[in-house]
Amino acid sequence: MTDMGIDTGELWLVIALLGLGSYGLRFVFIGLIGDRELPAWLLRHLRYTAVAVLPGLVAPLVVWPQATGGSPDAARLLAAGATVAAGVLTRNVLAAITLGAATLFLGLYFIG
Repeated sequence: MTDMGIDTGELWLVIALLGLGSYGLRFVFIGLIGDRELPAWLLRHLRYTAVAVLPGLVAPLVVWPQATGGSPDAARLLAAGATVAAGVLTRNVLAAITLGAATLFLGLYFIG
């Protein structure tokens, strides 16, 4: 039994299964179809992978931030809103990141 309340054997089984699953997903694209031309419809959908992953990584940091004990705060919500607005209006990633970071910095300074 580990400190996390899970049996050590179960933990290693889960780690091994997740590793095999991750390897399997990569092998499908690299090993099986890596040397073939992908259809246009699939390439069109793959362009949006990064756009879909980034919000999935950032959203928990906005909604359940570790710094506040998991409760949302005004500074982070304001910064997220400013980032989205800047991204939509300017269509410029660097402008959105810069405005979001500045809004977070100022929001934490003034709001707390």
